[in-house]
Amino acid sequence: MMISFATALLATILTGNAAAAGSAAQSTENFDDFRSEFRQEAIGQGIDPAVYDREMRAATPLAVVLERNSNQPEFSRPIWAYLDSAVSDTRIANGIAATQRQAAQLDAIEAEYGVDKEIIGAIWGLESSYGAILGDYDIISATATLAYQGRRQSYGRSQLIGALKILQNGYADRSQLKGSWAGAMGQTQFIPTTYLSYAVDEDGDGKRDLWGSYGDVFASTANYLSRSGYEVNAPWGFEVRLPQDFDYATANLQTKRSVGEWLSRGVEAPAARLGKTVDLNTTASIIVPAGAAGPAFMVFDNFRAIMRYNNSTAYALGIGLLSDAIAGRQSALSTQWPRDDRSLSLTERKSLQQTLKERGYDPGPVDGIIGAGTKAALRAWQRDQGLPADGYASARTLSVLSMN
Repeated sequence: MMISFATALLATILTGNAAAAGSAAQSTENFDDFRSEFRQEAIGQGIDPAVYDREMRAATPLAVVLERNSNQPEFSRPIWAYLDSAVSDTRIANGIAATQRQAAQLDAIEAEYGVDKEIIGAIWGLESSYGAILGDYDIISATATLAYQGRRQSYGRSQLIGALKILQNGYADRSQLKGSWAGAMGQTQFIPTTYLSYAVDEDGDGKRDLWGSYGDVFASTANYLSRSGYEVNAPWGFEVRLPQDFDYATANLQTKRSVGEWLSRGVEAPAARLGKTVDLNTTASIIVPAGAAGPAFMVFDNFRAIMRYNNSTAYALGIGLLSDAIAGRQSALSTQWPRDDRSLSLTERKSLQQTLKERGYDPGPVDGIIGAGTKAALRAWQRDQGLPADGYASARTLSVLSMN
């Protein structure tokens, strides 16, 4: 008997739907077990049993959280693509307008906490598009889902406890506790434990409202940065030019030298920034986010403070450049990004590690993670080949490595 394609397709869809429904039922059943098991741990960490029962009764496992938590991106985004969005003309224009509207509040927060208002504005812009995109996931359900299953269970458990404490302490109500799938909340995206440690009730209404109170939003963000070591009127960094014989093995956040010493080694910094905003005895690092072929930056302790907010060089650079643009001191980079190169896929990153290993340069595990071990091995190979030892893994690097 012949079966039409449409009939076969419908049967496949129905089978798939039935399997998905069965999986969802099983997932819900397992989540019920987790909810019961986690109760004692939560109570042991100070959560009132009545609060736990009330809030967790309304918690449900979120399929989108499980999916995003389990998927490792095959391709990583090149830094210039990230910055194209982070420091776009639209984001800059919106940032200038938004910070002008909130100028009085931002000026007061800058004076109180010692954090430059344009840095607060840039974080506001990158985290929520100046309050336009806050996320609408229920934070209790999102963190409970992370706590219950997947690769970030420890993180999820700590954030779930934090979110329950926020509700228990009356800092926010459940309807207000909305945010990203990973548990970040409010206009500058605090995770629950960060909220408990750094959020501020600036307007004095008894709430730490990171959703609707600009005073609370800006003061909390400034408080976090200030307690991370940020200093007002000190630079985050700026673009520099490197000499041809520069030792790229020193281009990292771990190597710190005085500005004067970097200059004595041939590094060229913008004259307008030296002596006025930067003392020659100030310590700094050099970074080359896209390797020797891309721009170089001299960065300071404020850059590290921004990385405490989000431990990403690309993020901190985006905040720095966007803050400069909001403050009206934006200038085009003198060295362009190597846009003809590209980032490596996961498979290619593993191939690079395996090839280094075969060449006698031990990168550590062949796991596709370009960490300190892989960068050290790559620098050693580059040095032996007479190439700039920048440790930058890209398609061009893999191509040269594979041919040699």
